[in-house]
Amino acid sequence: MPAHPAYIGGMNSLEGQFLVAMPDMADERFAESVILVVGHGDEGAMGLVVNHELANLRFADILDELDLGDPDAVIRLPDSIRERAVMRGGPVEKGRGFVLHSGDYHSGNTYRVAEDVGLTATLDILKAMAFGPAPRSALFALGCCGWGAGQLEDEIGANGWLTVPFSRELLFETPVDQRYEKALASLHITRATLSTEAGHG
Repeated sequence: MPAHPAYIGGMNSLEGQFLVAMPDMADERFAESVILVVGHGDEGAMGLVVNHELANLRFADILDELDLGDPDAVIRLPDSIRERAVMRGGPVEKGRGFVLHSGDYHSGNTYRVAEDVGLTATLDILKAMAFGPAPRSALFALGCCGWGAGQLEDEIGANGWLTVPFSRELLFETPVDQRYEKALASLHITRATLSTEAGHG
């Protein structure tokens, strides 16, 4: 019988689950972060912050910068596409783009993260988001989060993070500024009730 989910260093793989920063998170880069773990194994882990937008940067800026499409065509795109938020995915590889999207889009470079959610980090997904055929749901982030072997397990053991089961609604449908509270609420807790001594989920 296959061992799934994978068992790593005494803990099940968290791939496809959310990490939610404890209120006393010492690293300010991750304060009040909700992170989707997109990879977790013996070598370490990788995730994308899904609730912090990059200020003053929109999807149209990325299209312009990467020269994806005729400038006139980019200008004619509807505001719903041009003004799409760009997430601050994490402090690693800040110049690299990652797209979490619904399973209706798939290229040869798409990695399946969770049920009906893929990760694509190539230009074809950006073109599809802009000019079609676009995935039903998508979230674009610059940068990612990375942990070395055993590092994430240690941080969870030290009560740095809570773990929250995957929720498509939290990832794609909840307003960005409400995702932290919504993630806590899914564990039946709030900022007020969460103390620094709380155990991890």
